[in-house]
Amino acid sequence: MPDYIGLTRMLLEPLLEEGSSLAVDCETTCGGKRILLRASFSQEDKGRVFGRGGRTIHAVRQVLSAAGELAHQRVQLDVGDRDRPSSPRGRRR
Repeated sequence: MPDYIGLTRMLLEPLLEEGSSLAVDCETTCGGKRILLRASFSQEDKGRVFGRGGRTIHAVRQVLSAAGELAHQRVQLDVGDRDRPSSPRGRRR
């Protein structure tokens, strides 16, 4: 299985003011066929990560999806705000 957490860190950390604010969590479901990644960082970096019109985060998601296709897995990236508490379901938004 590819190192999705490492790949996500490699793609997102350069965009952040403080790379240490990045937290990445990985969850595998459906017998390893689906990968859910959750990335959170400080609110101040939101504009840098999303980019103009969401182009930057879309490109990051495409790279992760392509890595997943090579491993015959479906990869999804959810991005949240590190400064905001988790929602009741435990997911960061």
